[in-house]
Amino acid sequence: MSDDSNRGFLGQQPLSREQRAWRWRILISTYFAYAGFYLCRKVFSICKTTLADELDVGLDRIAHIWTAFLVAYMIGMFLNSFIGRKWGPRLLLLGGLGISIAINVVFGFANSYWTFLAFMFFNGLVQASGWPGCVGAVAEWLRKRERGTIMGVWSTNYLVGNIMVKSIGGYLLASYGWRYSFFGCTIIAFVIWWLVYFWQRTRPEDVGLEPIIRADDETHAVEATNEIRVTFRQYCKILLNPVVPVMGLSYFCLKFLRYALDSWLPTFLNLQGFDVGRAAYYSQIFDIAGFAGVLLAGWALDRWFRGRWDILCLVLGVGMVLGYVSVVRFGGNPYALAFCFGFVGLMLYGPDTLLCGAASVQVAGERNAVAVAALVNGIGSFGPVIQEEVIGHFIAGKDPEIAMRNTNLLALSMSVAFVLMMLMVIWSVRTANRRNLARKEGP
Repeated sequence: MSDDSNRGFLGQQPLSREQRAWRWRILISTYFAYAGFYLCRKVFSICKTTLADELDVGLDRIAHIWTAFLVAYMIGMFLNSFIGRKWGPRLLLLGGLGISIAINVVFGFANSYWTFLAFMFFNGLVQASGWPGCVGAVAEWLRKRERGTIMGVWSTNYLVGNIMVKSIGGYLLASYGWRYSFFGCTIIAFVIWWLVYFWQRTRPEDVGLEPIIRADDETHAVEATNEIRVTFRQYCKILLNPVVPVMGLSYFCLKFLRYALDSWLPTFLNLQGFDVGRAAYYSQIFDIAGFAGVLLAGWALDRWFRGRWDILCLVLGVGMVLGYVSVVRFGGNPYALAFCFGFVGLMLYGPDTLLCGAASVQVAGERNAVAVAALVNGIGSFGPVIQEEVIGHFIAGKDPEIAMRNTNLLALSMSVAFVLMMLMVIWSVRTANRRNLARKEGP
């Protein structure tokens, strides 16, 4: 975090020593909180082939377990958008992570395919509390002009969670078996739960401090009440605001592309000529570039774009289109392809974190960010479900060259769709802001 927080950010009132101390606790606890959610989510992904042998089922049936998770995760986003706005982010984090920890203990003891299928569905419902809970938990601790930079660094939490699962869970899987992989990651998540319990509070007022975010007359595209608790009718005002579904549809394009590469990129590189070892190794270029993209986008939002997240997402979307053009053009060489996908990752991960992070706060205000982040993510979560089946169909049993060309053209089309959707987002946000400002100013 910048030293600007100590002496006042761009002329703002400096934070007190207590405010700074508590803000660090909030940022650290929520950072590890979302990593903890990944520790209770991603272990299954590294154990797929082992579980297929253990449960004596095919990988196609193992895929059904993960599909159940993805469908439940999508449903859970809509449920948690209301729960989080009504009862607050703290309930989402402690309740969601706590239940997910208990479910993963069940996985560690499970011996049945149907047990995995049923409990993975429930895990998806509670896992959907993680991201909106974390966004809502930090929203009232960050001021507008520092939000992009701080949340850019903070948004790397899911990448760190992924690394923790693959390193710690992978070691336990290789050394002691899949049950210990579940148990080991679950124990770490349980330690994180206690960190959240002691260090996380939703508002500075909850610990007797002056608020960091001052109430003002700022106009938001999504107008809603700032009361601590809302009724279902008040929540529906957020749900039915036209800005939210347009942001969600743009996020659908991003999640389709990100999950497609997260799930299939090693396979793509293998089909283009790498052996499986090099395919896995070079696929990391996408993730490493994405990590840099998150940091760059957060910094650019504050320094260059002055909080205009929609314009920044549009610019990065155009860069993503150019990245996929290079993928189509140079896709015949596996080395060139790996680096072209790295450029795609650099352009993709920034908008991915902005739309469900800083943008959700900015369009709806700090208190309503938990609901908007969940709704946008819920609509976008159709993408991971659809991509798995569509891309699987594209590459199954076909000539590798034709399969890859068709898949890359599909991804290029989806990146163009994202740019078009962002143009709609820009228009809808500007229109809503003008309308709400005119309403405030009166005749």
